[in-house]
Amino acid sequence: MSQFFAHESAYVDDNVTIGDDTKIWHFSHILSGSTIGERCSFGQNCVVGPNVTIGNGVKVQNNISVYEGVEVEDDVFLGPSMVFTNVINPRAFIVRRDEFKKTLLKKGCSIGANATVVCGVTIGEYALIGSGAVINRDVPAYALMVGVPAKQIGWVGISGNTLVFRDNKAEDEFATYELVDEDLKVTEK
Repeated sequence: MSQFFAHESAYVDDNVTIGDDTKIWHFSHILSGSTIGERCSFGQNCVVGPNVTIGNGVKVQNNISVYEGVEVEDDVFLGPSMVFTNVINPRAFIVRRDEFKKTLLKKGCSIGANATVVCGVTIGEYALIGSGAVINRDVPAYALMVGVPAKQIGWVGISGNTLVFRDNKAEDEFATYELVDEDLKVTEK
């Protein structure tokens, strides 16, 4: 049996799988059919699901709703009050549940506070989305994205620090990075 913590004010529906050492804090709600990995943390006032999959080691800060259609891989960081959408053209008077678009957050990416991720995109491994950015298209792995709509302004390493290239090469404690024809080649240490 899983050993997770849910604050007394949190709601965890039936038919939910939650991994060991995960913490669910004040006023959060995990809806039926959702799967959450080990060592995750959900801040105050979060909603997950229904039918959402979240990997291991994910940090979900306060005031975030992870809607159906969103898939979150391991070690992802979701900053306070960032927003997901799940329908491109919502209307209050039209039911579009069969039109939910898949949004995929790849391993290790980070989304800044108050950023918006429009449904149907993939955010690549270890990409870093700046606070307040609006993501409306796919993001390459390791890309540093800022603005409305977001534009790539550089590259970040696995460490999350901006890469500084010399002769098209950079390094951090986790990997070496090489720019080859505008693509980033990564060799983990």
